[in-house]
Amino acid sequence: MDDFDAHDIRERRLIMAPSTSSVITLTINGEKYTLPVDHRTTLLDALREHLDLTGTKKGCDQGQCGACTVLLDGRRAVSCLQLAVAAEGRDVTTIEGVADGDRLHPVQQAFLDLDGYQCGYCTPGQICSALAVIEEHAAGWPSAVTADVRPEAGPPPLTADEIRERMSGNLCRCGAYVSIVQAVAQAAGVQATGTEEAVA
Repeated sequence: MDDFDAHDIRERRLIMAPSTSSVITLTINGEKYTLPVDHRTTLLDALREHLDLTGTKKGCDQGQCGACTVLLDGRRAVSCLQLAVAAEGRDVTTIEGVADGDRLHPVQQAFLDLDGYQCGYCTPGQICSALAVIEEHAAGWPSAVTADVRPEAGPPPLTADEIRERMSGNLCRCGAYVSIVQAVAQAAGVQATGTEEAVA
């Protein structure tokens, strides 16, 4: 094979090779952002490194700690496991989009009122999860600790156990779990029983 043929083969491979990047449009906190991303870029890295939305935190980078929790179409998702290209066409809400201007969201206010944070690193993910917990409960979705999951039973009471179970995907290394449960209960407008107990 002469040099021309080898060059021709290399060129054909380049033409036929799939692209490893795309230009995507993400809707984040109600605003559209268009950016080029590698197909392997996570939503977390797109938010933090490409868009400078650093409120969403990188913790374990393995989907186990919940620090990177955001809302995708109103449902919580760990953004370290979500590819940015897969979020195209969906509404992404980060901690930066929770407040209404200078006015805190009731969940944020409850965390502030009840010291639902210590160092604050996990707080953005905790707040995004709490928003989803309240919506899931209002929609009547059962959890692993829901006693009666029959549709006719209606929404389960939002007890401390329910809150703990529903928030169990978010870790707090400082151990502010008791205050977090109380904050979620306050934001939901309920008096969660047993909130003085430690969260397992």
